[in-house]
Amino acid sequence: MADTNQEFKQVLDMCRDLFKKKLHDYGAAWRILRIPSVTDQIFIKAKRIRSINVKGEAQIKEGSVSEFIGIVNYGIIGLIQLSLKPTIEADISEEKALLLYDKYAKETYELMVKKNHDYDEAWRNMRVSSYTDLILMKIYRTKQIEELQGKTLVSEGIGANYQDMINYSVFALIKLEIEKEQ
Repeated sequence: MADTNQEFKQVLDMCRDLFKKKLHDYGAAWRILRIPSVTDQIFIKAKRIRSINVKGEAQIKEGSVSEFIGIVNYGIIGLIQLSLKPTIEADISEEKALLLYDKYAKETYELMVKKNHDYDEAWRNMRVSSYTDLILMKIYRTKQIEELQGKTLVSEGIGANYQDMINYSVFALIKLEIEKEQ
């Protein structure tokens, strides 16, 4: 039987590796992004995944896998930005950026463990297309919270939505790897 915790950590390690390489190449240029811009970056990636799924083909070489990785990384960037507030310059070192990445990846992983316990591995019986739809729904919820300037009545907030988007993306990446192996 598959071990969700191990698979989840492997996918997070893969996403972190790409984040680290891009951090080397570009620095922390993402620090200038305001929260709505982070949400829009995630939207672009989710919209492309859905478009590829509906059309059945991609005209750009990179497919859904790279977009799900992007959602994970932008989701973590969003969590970092919520904690630090955006600035007009890349104001943190690679080391600090990676420490913050690890902090929010760990918190998101711990949330997944709790939810996966309660939902009893339900994600394994879902379709990858459903993860995409759920991510898009979470984006629209996040945009509404942004429009309300965070003043909600019952919502858990932007951070919780980012964590859910990250978790759905990791589940999709696990499922896509399993499908590739079969």
